[in-house]
Amino acid sequence: MSDQPIVHELPVRVYYEDTDAGGVVYHASYIRFAERGRTEMLRDHGIVHAQMLKETGIGFVVAALKADYRQPAQLDDLLTVRSWIARIGGASMDMAQHIYRNNDLIAELTITLVCIDQNLKAVRLPANVRALAGAAP
Repeated sequence: MSDQPIVHELPVRVYYEDTDAGGVVYHASYIRFAERGRTEMLRDHGIVHAQMLKETGIGFVVAALKADYRQPAQLDDLLTVRSWIARIGGASMDMAQHIYRNNDLIAELTITLVCIDQNLKAVRLPANVRALAGAAP
């Protein structure tokens, strides 16, 4: 088990639809960028949401979200979403996500995800997710 988390990077271009009337990225767009980053991080490691739901009947829900906006992004900026698992629990995990423009940190998000079954009950995180976090199955 490594002390260093696996960090995933996803480039994201800011489109017109991501901005407000002033051409600045709308605050909820950062949450969408983070969602894409989390999804692609898991997908790159063989954890596909639709497949997991179909095969095991479990999925993830967002239980908490904290976002700190440091600098505004604007139309046509190229951003990088860096994602990693910051904490792993029995049925939940915290994902840390930083969004950069060039090397400038512009937004910092922490999202708590809970693994649930089809009855919306919390269940233990799957072994492949725990392994990605460097935790014991």
